[in-house]
Amino acid sequence: MIVSSTGVIGRPLPVDRIRDAIPHLVTALLPGNLEMLARSIMTTDTLPKIATAELEGARIAGVAKGAGMIHPDMATMLSFIMTDAEISGAQLDDCLRYAVSRSFNSISVDGDTSTNDMVVVLANGASGVRPDSRQFRDRLLDVCTRLATAIVRDGEGATKFVEIYVEGAPTEEAAHTIGRTIARSPLVKTAIYGADPNWGRIVGAIGNSGVDLKSDHVDIYIGGVPISDATLEDARQKLREKEIQIRVALHSGSASARVWTCDLTEGYIRINANYTT
Repeated sequence: MIVSSTGVIGRPLPVDRIRDAIPHLVTALLPGNLEMLARSIMTTDTLPKIATAELEGARIAGVAKGAGMIHPDMATMLSFIMTDAEISGAQLDDCLRYAVSRSFNSISVDGDTSTNDMVVVLANGASGVRPDSRQFRDRLLDVCTRLATAIVRDGEGATKFVEIYVEGAPTEEAAHTIGRTIARSPLVKTAIYGADPNWGRIVGAIGNSGVDLKSDHVDIYIGGVPISDATLEDARQKLREKEIQIRVALHSGSASARVWTCDLTEGYIRINANYTT
C-alpha cells in the first residue's frame, strides 16, 4: 500500500474514513479503468490526465493530478504509472529519475513548492517482456512528459501554454536553472498573459538565475520571432496565441533544456484567494 495525498497543509486527513473504505475499494478493483482512476484523484483539476505507451509488447500507463502549487521539485501533484514490463527495481529507479528530471521537474505553474507530491512507477512483469533499458526509459519519459505538460495546460486560471527552450548553456543543469527561473517569474508570466513582449523581464530572470555565462550576448525568440525594437509588434501577435514558445540562446556552451509553464491570470488569484473558504 502506498500512502499519498495533497490538500490543505496542516489539516488532518480523515484516517478512520479512509481505513474503513479500504476493504470495499479492494473488492471493487477493476482492470483497465484508467479514466476512473484519473478522475478519482482530481481536485482543482478541470480534466483527467492520462498517458500510455507501448514497446516490444509491453505497456506503460500513467495518470496524474495537479493544477496549482506546481514547481520543481514537483510540488502539489501526484502521478501513478504502471507497466507490465519485466524490469528490475534498480533499472526502474534509474529510468524514473531520468524521466522525472526532464518532465515533472521541468514544469512550473506558479513557482510554489509543497509538502505533498509523489511520482511512483509500479512494474508487475506480467507481459514477460524484458525491454531494452534505454527504449523503456525513453517511453517512460514520453509518458511522464505528456502527463507533466497536461498539468501545465490545466494550470489554475491559465489561458496559455508556454514552452521555454534554453540553448547554448554551459551545462544541462544551468539550462534547466535558467528555464525554471524564467518560468517562475510573475513578471514574465503576467507579460505573457497580457501579450506584452517585454523582453527585459526575460533577461532579468536569466540574470536572477545565478548562472555564470561566458557571453554577454543573449538572443530571445518568441514564437520564432527574433526580438528587437523592429519586431515587437510581431512578437506581440505571437504572444496572443494559446501555445507559445520562448527560445533563449545564451552563446555560453552546447547544453540545452526545455521547461513548460503557463501565464498568470486573475483566475489564478480567484481560485487561491478562496481556497480554504
